[in-house]
Amino acid sequence: MESSFSALTPRRIELFCMRRLASVLPAEITLALQGYLVGLLARKEFPPYRGTQMDFEAVADAISFEAAPLRSVKAKLQPIFDAVCRSVAEAELRLRAHKGGKAKKSTSPRGEVARRPVGRPRKAIEEFPEPVERDWDEPDDLGSALRLHANRHGETIHRLYKAVVRPEDGMHLSTLLSWARGEKAPRSVISLDVLRRIERRYRLPKGYFAEKAANPVRAATGFDLGDVSPSERRRLAWHLPDDFNSRPRQEQVEILDWVRTVIVSGSTDYRRYQVTAMRQHYAIRFSCVSATRKRSSSAKAPDEPGLIDAPAQLNAELSELLKFKTSTFAAFGLQRNGVWGEETASQRTEHFALWFGAFAAPAASEVRGYGADPNSLTFAMMVFPQVWDWYLQWREQRRGFYTKWEVDLLTIAAALTREETGWLRQMPRIGDHLREIEGLISRQDIDEARADWAAACDRMFRHARRRVKEIARVARIHRDPFEPILPVLEAPSPVGEYRKITEEILRRMPDERRQPRAAAEAVRAFLLLRIGLHTGLRQKNLRELLLCRRDQLPTPERRLEDMKRGELRWSPRDHGWEILIPSVAFKNASSSFFGSKPFRLILPDLGGLYEKLEAYIDRHRARLIGPATDPGTFFVKTAKMTSTNAAYNQNTFYEAWRLVIQRYGIFNPWTRRGAIEGLLPHGPHNVRDVLATHILKQTGSYEQASYAIQDTPEMVAQHYGRFLPQDKAEIAARILNKVWEAA
Repeated sequence: MESSFSALTPRRIELFCMRRLASVLPAEITLALQGYLVGLLARKEFPPYRGTQMDFEAVADAISFEAAPLRSVKAKLQPIFDAVCRSVAEAELRLRAHKGGKAKKSTSPRGEVARRPVGRPRKAIEEFPEPVERDWDEPDDLGSALRLHANRHGETIHRLYKAVVRPEDGMHLSTLLSWARGEKAPRSVISLDVLRRIERRYRLPKGYFAEKAANPVRAATGFDLGDVSPSERRRLAWHLPDDFNSRPRQEQVEILDWVRTVIVSGSTDYRRYQVTAMRQHYAIRFSCVSATRKRSSSAKAPDEPGLIDAPAQLNAELSELLKFKTSTFAAFGLQRNGVWGEETASQRTEHFALWFGAFAAPAASEVRGYGADPNSLTFAMMVFPQVWDWYLQWREQRRGFYTKWEVDLLTIAAALTREETGWLRQMPRIGDHLREIEGLISRQDIDEARADWAAACDRMFRHARRRVKEIARVARIHRDPFEPILPVLEAPSPVGEYRKITEEILRRMPDERRQPRAAAEAVRAFLLLRIGLHTGLRQKNLRELLLCRRDQLPTPERRLEDMKRGELRWSPRDHGWEILIPSVAFKNASSSFFGSKPFRLILPDLGGLYEKLEAYIDRHRARLIGPATDPGTFFVKTAKMTSTNAAYNQNTFYEAWRLVIQRYGIFNPWTRRGAIEGLLPHGPHNVRDVLATHILKQTGSYEQASYAIQDTPEMVAQHYGRFLPQDKAEIAARILNKVWEAA
């Protein structure tokens, strides 16, 4: 008589799991067991036994879970496993009877029904197995997806491994099991190729598993890049397609050239010049304590070639100049016109370092400097027109043309030698520091200058004014600030176009449970762009923005004025997050925009901003800081073993923004990642161009555009808004066309 279990079907297995196992096992284990048992039944394969007992270790490996939960419900599992054994055995007996063969009697693993004869070959692995179930609920992660689709096709992870992994891949079974358990994610190009084979085997869309396996923590490894240096290899790996190694050599060269040109370096003419110039280090390193300097790109290490420590005399002169221009009051007997703030002093210090560095650099080096003795350098050199003419010609030869940079330098020279308020003009004793420099400053020049210092300064002042007019006539724009963001500015809605980058960040957001630090960095990137788009702040105000949590008292406005910083705080009155920045913290504090009043803005709760902002404050920010000291600013760096300071400076903040644009902003045709086609790497200052241009395109008003970036209409017209004739004509047409629409 035929057993009642001989009609075992996938539906009966599903009902058994729902009624008997769902109440004693987690849902994911129950579902995995169900698929495993259905697969055994479909393949007519016995469950694994050790003697007369179930082999829980083998079952656990097959479904990619621990064995302990299965052992704890052994009594519940025994009936269904026995039923599968009987059904498989009876199916074999019926098949043999149908073929007319004589079945050899033996016992099943439980001693009940015949076992498969020894030596019988295993079932061949099909290239494209048919799915047992056609419909499924889409999983969120790679591990769940692998288990689901293996079970759908009646396979275990072991069988899948045998079907898709080749001996030359060098991949162990434990690797695939760790993916299925969600413990690890594929990272090497071979691993990603195995995922593509699984997609093909199960006839899933191309990139199905790769999208779920996307690991934002690290780039893929194992790319065949030849003799590329490790540092460049790390930069390139983020932007190469997973199948790079399998592409034709000519296409690989094309991909590498595109990534290097567009993403890594930026393809603008100015960027290429800058990259070349940064490799040619020449500068005088000042150490005066009164100068607050940023670390320039040309001063990376104390012993780097091309950098010269300033002699004590030159260092003392700069200290005296900075004191003159930054102190609250000018020293008794001296007059001045204007004061340098901290950022201006830092910028001027770097400019002087490069100016003197050009004269100290060897003539035979790639910099092709003048080769002067560093001990002969002094600020008194700036009163000689021939010194400035050599420097201007040297700049023109390096770049190929004159720019506004040379005009700015000559303006400084004129200011230093101006009658009554010029620092050099009021320091005749500095002429005693002059020394002969062969071919540049003669003994006669020095004697004449010392004899009549005022006349020497007047001569230089007039010379600087003439040269400013002459250079301004032929100066060219080398750095077009609009070029990197032209696709954004040319869009009908520049802010809407730039917003696509924030949406790309959300789309590729890592799983916070598995990758907490990577998720924190992605949330920081999202907030960088969103707060920048809502406020239009300069990078200094943005990176120095302090944080006041909801449960803390806001910093008094007077205290913020003393620190010259703003603060992000909760406003109980407006029920929103508020940014308050005193006017003295802005570069253009004296602008009519402020009128000595602070900048205050309530951030809008739109597009998930508050959700991400509060998650950043509550969890992500602390993960980024780690064991480092909290700098108190809203935006913080990721503190690491090699970077224990969590505070951003001017350079690191710029690079953080640029990195966000490289990874999320620039559309990569080879990987299909990125938000905007044609975008180039850029820094935070370009957001001000986006905001100003957006409002100009919508309203045509320079005044309203100036409100978005805390500036004046004149500054918007000169520097920020890209308002072309066709944009103006379009606004006029919109108004005029309403007449025809009403008719």
